Amino acid sequence: MHRHPLSRRNFGALSALSAVAACAPAGWAQPARPAPGRITIAVGGQGVLYHLPLTIADRLGFFQAEGLDVTVQDYAGGALALQATQAGAAQVCSGAYEHTLRQHARGHDYRAFVLQGRAPQQALGVSMRAMPGYRRPGDLKGRRIGVSAPGSSTEVMARMLLARAGVNPREVSFVGVGSGAAALAALRAGRVHALCHADPVMALLEQKGEVRIVGDLRTLHAAQDLFGGAMPASCLYAPQAFLQKEPLAAQALANGIVHALKWLQTAAPADLVKAVPSSYLLGDRAVYLAAFNRVRETFSPHGLMPDDGPATALRALAEIHPEMAGPRTGLSRTFTNDLARKARLKFGV
Repeated sequence: MHRHPLSRRNFGALSALSAVAACAPAGWAQPARPAPGRITIAVGGQGVLYHLPLTIADRLGFFQAEGLDVTVQDYAGGALALQATQAGAAQVCSGAYEHTLRQHARGHDYRAFVLQGRAPQQALGVSMRAMPGYRRPGDLKGRRIGVSAPGSSTEVMARMLLARAGVNPREVSFVGVGSGAAALAALRAGRVHALCHADPVMALLEQKGEVRIVGDLRTLHAAQDLFGGAMPASCLYAPQAFLQKEPLAAQALANGIVHALKWLQTAAPADLVKAVPSSYLLGDRAVYLAAFNRVRETFSPHGLMPDDGPATALRALAEIHPEMAGPRTGLSRTFTNDLARKARLKFGV
């Protein structure tokens, strides 16, 4: 951090102020700055681009600048990160917005409070080694499809893509393979016949000719075309009780993410590579940067939930979870834009 040197005049003024403070009545004392809030955020597969705003906010000190002491706990998939939050191991979760919808349907009051992504950023790829004769989606019946973890957004998106292609998701098996190198190893070892995941995992497999992409949700156009509207994806969400009990911490978290979203709008390739851990590149910087350039438009520019986002997400979920269909009067309880609006004003985005 750059520190401005004290001039003789400034030093004298500071000394005088210190003397006055020492002699002043106790009632005149300035309140001490509160200690940084300690927050644990659970995330499923932090190394994928889906969670890049969280990584940037954490690695570049944007949370710290807001007075927070943040610990990011990484899990194999979003469903496991949600379980950690439910168990009290984390106060906040970085994950798919649809988790708040499913929890709300089960009577659990979770709310998204800052949006990171406005498209799922995922693709379904068939292994060229395991299924060299693949011709149509129906060929996947009876096969094993890798996802980060059962119940995670990777499985939800795989189910949606299969259903839209005329394949009943019940006719395939979903296998949790984790993220990053673990997901790559699972496909290459033949543990799964296909993989639904985010970049850079899918980009690397695609570039090396190891998969054939049969379903792609890594651009705004593709997501809007499939879902018929804005499809909110990665966000920070938390129990409503946390948002009520810790409003300042929640606002600080939203500020950190919106700051990161602003940074990502103009980040140069060299800046990005410096900011993320080298392990996130999966050994290929060029593929990572190409993947980033492809999904860059899908990051929210300001953290706000799109007007039609919640209804679009609920409609899509109802296709694979019929119990989700019904009145949408409770959608407003699954998100809030209040914190993101304040953060947007602070950072001028």
